[in-house]
Amino acid sequence: MKPQPRASFLEVLLVFLRLGCTSFGGPIAHFGYFRKELIERRRWCSESTFAEIIAIAQSLPGPASSQTGFALGVVRAGWLGGLAAWIGFTLPSAALMLAAAYGHSFLSGSAGAALLHALQIVAVAVVAQAILTMQRSLAPNALRLAIAVAGACIVLFLPTHFATLIAISFGAAAGLQFCRTSMHKNSEPFVLHLSRRAGMIAAGVFFLLLVVPQLLAHSTHAQALQVFAAFYRSGALVFGGGHVVLPLLEDAVVAPGWVTQPVFLAGYGAAQALPGPLFAFAAYLGAAMHSASSSLLYGLLGLIGIFAPGMLAMAAVLPFWSTFRHNLAMQSALRGINASVVGILFAAFVHPLWSFTIHRPSDFCFALLAFAMLVWWKLPSWIVVVTTVTAYMLFVRIV
Repeated sequence: MKPQPRASFLEVLLVFLRLGCTSFGGPIAHFGYFRKELIERRRWCSESTFAEIIAIAQSLPGPASSQTGFALGVVRAGWLGGLAAWIGFTLPSAALMLAAAYGHSFLSGSAGAALLHALQIVAVAVVAQAILTMQRSLAPNALRLAIAVAGACIVLFLPTHFATLIAISFGAAAGLQFCRTSMHKNSEPFVLHLSRRAGMIAAGVFFLLLVVPQLLAHSTHAQALQVFAAFYRSGALVFGGGHVVLPLLEDAVVAPGWVTQPVFLAGYGAAQALPGPLFAFAAYLGAAMHSASSSLLYGLLGLIGIFAPGMLAMAAVLPFWSTFRHNLAMQSALRGINASVVGILFAAFVHPLWSFTIHRPSDFCFALLAFAMLVWWKLPSWIVVVTTVTAYMLFVRIV
């Protein structure tokens, strides 16, 4: 694949704004939507580069799908492209969560629940297609397929929040041991021409924001600083993103009495019905904890606080990755890591996506229909979404 010419801030913003409006199903589904739109359709980078970005995001604290989107924006249009990707992908869900904090209800009642379930069924098909395609390119032989299976088993059966990190580490070790060949030329160079100084600054800011607001909040008792520090701490200490951050958020806002448990759970329920990153839930929590006059400010503090550490961590790593990956040992490790990523995505597909979505034979039939439209009939994603959701809603009314 030939590298695509660099794009503008506006192009990246509009592409990710569309993804932010249509990417239902949580982080694992987001990878499927990203791959369909950005790798398969727009060819922003190669399949292997995409897998490397996922592996980096899974290894860092923060929201993995948003970090992946940020990195893809950087690949496409530099630092401004990364900012555009984050804004576009986050804006729809953040705006809806702020609206929910002002008292609006979204997708409530039986019709809303059916619509949400139909969208989740489509997400099952999208992720299944992504895993199948990635397996063909990243785990094409018995050895790397075995690494993928081992990675899936680690994530599925190890009762730890760090199972993903363990699976990636296993993949790297297996790649070093079993996948050593001559220097592999990637189909697309991962050349970003990013300043290492910028990466070091991002790393410094990451740690400063982890420490300084905490200290200032304790000494000044300023609630705005306390709120930002609490959300930043939650975003900086969570690996894997998505639902893993919920216990940290509950401890951050419910324990000090900023938000009641019923309000917290109501916002969490609303977040399940929306596209885009689950971390946008922070906008709801920030806005819900204060009076109407300052709810927008606190919502933005929560939103920026929880996303900032993950974006800074990715910005710190990317400038060094272009050179680091060309090392022969790293190339061997990457083969194993990429295979392990396929297994990690399969594990996330099994749980929570499949286990939370496919409950009845009818659910399986609709997921199979959506999968057939994507893989065999090769229909555009929006047609698959509209067709599957419409058919499911008609089925629910008839039954």
